[in-house]
Amino acid sequence: MIEIRIHGRGGQGAVVASEILARAAVKDGMRVAAFPFFGVERRGAPVTAFCRIDDKPIRIHAGIYEPDYVIVLDPKLMEFVDVCQGLKPNGEILMNTTRSKEELGINKPNKTWIVDATGIALKHGLGSETAPIVNTAIVGAFAKIFPKVSLESVLKSIEEAAPTKKDANVAAAKEAYHMVKEA
Repeated sequence: MIEIRIHGRGGQGAVVASEILARAAVKDGMRVAAFPFFGVERRGAPVTAFCRIDDKPIRIHAGIYEPDYVIVLDPKLMEFVDVCQGLKPNGEILMNTTRSKEELGINKPNKTWIVDATGIALKHGLGSETAPIVNTAIVGAFAKIFPKVSLESVLKSIEEAAPTKKDANVAAAKEAYHMVKEA
């Protein structure tokens, strides 16, 4: 079983990102469980979403405490949330940033990937300067580093799940897929 924990802020689309990822995994023949955890329900407050992917039925419906992957939609969360807590030794991190692993203060040996999901979202008119919606870009980038979920399935899932701007969301995911790189 692969366990993915997504950290973001209310309004960035962390919950929708987990749902899109789960839909895409189902399209690729996998079994899934995706669900959010909300603390204080308000825009800008920390939000955590979870997604489990397996080829067998998933019976665990608890939070993910030892993820294989951590996806971070807002690197500023690292100032007060240990987003890497419990990350498996061979686990990987995907960050929405243009900064290096060292600049971010990530001192774990885990493979770290970066993509400027904020810049991509703004380029495609997703959200605003003060509140970009980066979820579809980050899921597109994740498809590149997680080969069990295809970009084609991600794009189809975005078309089904995005409430508005479907073409812009698809374009953002495609661009992020090609722009993600190892930190």
